[in-house]
Amino acid sequence: MASISARRRYIGRMIPISIAYIVTVMLASRIIPDDAAATPLTVAVALVPALATSGFIWAMARYITELSDEYVRMLEIRKMLVATGLTLALASGWGILELLTDVPRVPLFYVFPVWCLGLAAGSLVNKATIGDGGPCP
Repeated sequence: MASISARRRYIGRMIPISIAYIVTVMLASRIIPDDAAATPLTVAVALVPALATSGFIWAMARYITELSDEYVRMLEIRKMLVATGLTLALASGWGILELLTDVPRVPLFYVFPVWCLGLAAGSLVNKATIGDGGPCP
């Protein structure tokens, strides 16, 4: 029961954060012209969506700390570890390719979305190794 209420609070946090993220990315894209110079104003506007990304991370950390079911907490932490490992491996590998070859540059913006996709991979790893992918928050 406590895990259900933790999940509800998590969803209650993630929905407004997601909306804020989408709105701030769209606004920043409209306000800042393509190839704009990095002035204090453009940098400040461009960094506003990062506040929402920080909100995502905070909400996930709160969810982990609010979970009373240790098994579900372990499943969630394993998902995050898989996501972190995959993201670091992909970013490091691609970074070396960028350094040594002429592959296209990938903006750092994509690191967090890749990590989020890694959470799905972590759920699959949990399912394959433990037989339980965990609850879908």
